[in-house]
Parts: sequence; C-alpha cells; structure tokens
Amino acid sequence: MVSVTVWNEYVHEQEDEAVAEVYPDGIHATIADALADRGHETRTATLQEPEHGLTESVLDDTEVLTWWGHAAHDEVDDEIVERVAARVRDGMGLLVLHSAHASKPFQRLLGTPCDLTWREAGERERCWVVDPGHPITDGLDDSIVIEEAEMYGEPFGVPEPDRLVFTSWFEGGEVFRSGCCYRRGRGKVFYFRPGHETYPIYHRDDVQRVLGNAVEWAAPTEGADAHAGNRNVEPRESI
Repeated sequence: MVSVTVWNEYVHEQEDEAVAEVYPDGIHATIADALADRGHETRTATLQEPEHGLTESVLDDTEVLTWWGHAAHDEVDDEIVERVAARVRDGMGLLVLHSAHASKPFQRLLGTPCDLTWREAGERERCWVVDPGHPITDGLDDSIVIEEAEMYGEPFGVPEPDRLVFTSWFEGGEVFRSGCCYRRGRGKVFYFRPGHETYPIYHRDDVQRVLGNAVEWAAPTEGADAHAGNRNVEPRESI
C-alpha cells in the first residue's frame, strides 16, 4: 500500500457542465477512488484549499503525489511549487498527468518549458507500449486505444526521458512521447499523456491500471535515504 495524494486544480468541473457530467465529483475523486480500489491509501487536494491542500504535514505523509492541472497553472503559489519539488528530490514520487505538462512543479523539476503541439478534434489515439519490460506496463496489452482524445504532438520540450514507456500515434498523423520516466534527486517522476477533461479517459480500466502501476513504481524504495547528500563523512581509508 502506497500513501498517495491526488492533486487537481478542480476548475473545469466547477465551471463547465460538460466536464461535470464526465467527472461529477472532480477528476481527483475518480483517480483517488481508482487507486484506493487497487489497495492504496489516498487523499485528495485541490487548488482552492489553503496552501492548495499541500501543507508540509500532508507532503511529509505522501509517498506519491499525482498532479492534474490545465486552466490555472499560474495560480499555484511558487512557495508550494518549491515545497513539492523539494519533496520529490527527497524521494517522493510524482505522477504528472496530461495537461500538467505545463504545471509549475513539472517545469521546475525538468528545467524546460515542456511545450508541445496540440489539437482538440476528438480523434483516435493508439498509445503504444514501447518498453514492455517496464513495471508501469504490467497487465497491459501492446497498446491502449482511445477512440476520442485530444492530440498532443511533437516536438515535446522535455529532456530526453530516462526511460520511454509509451508512444502515441494519433488519427491526424502526429506522434508523441506519452509516457516519460525521470529521476530527480531520490524521487521518481512519470509523465502520462492521456486524460483530457471532456473525455472519460480516467474511468477506463487500462488507464487506471497504468496509474496504479505508476504509483507502485514511483513510491520511495527501502533504503532510499542511504545515499542522502550534504553529509560530513569520515574517510573509509587511511589518510
């Protein structure tokens, strides 16, 4: 069991009836319920809460943080952004979902603008498993087919992933690196592209399986503090 905090800016669901029909309790509730069904301990946090729901005590209690944002990236307080980034560097896992490619924490940790091309035309996406040995792909077929999706296309302004798990092809012809793994300090970061707010993508069992697998992959491992930095150490050999 992993302690997961599911963060969502929770703007579209409160302002757009079409989104509210797909996610009546918010995207965060759907993801949190799916992860709880897979045995994880979940809590939710949203932009509107004090400190965006990400107090020091909450983050200290969080092994993996999932992040969904789109319309209100700029409203996230920079102090909270640095707090999240510091926790990742200290070992907390981070799952960055869909339009959160433009979120402040992801950009802060990767050091690039994370920009891309996009088109919203309800087109077909085939998300190919390109690293079938990776634990995030456990239990999946060779691809995830989503009949209606928002297109994200290359070039994707991110550093070369440590491991690329998924690559998407879209009906309009574009391709995209849809599942990117990184390490930042002692923490693991996974970017997963599918999940536009007007489509029921987070209700899908295969997508929920990816999220569950990613939580287990990103969780801190036993002994992760053994190589913690900034320590005054005694020599191991005679000087």
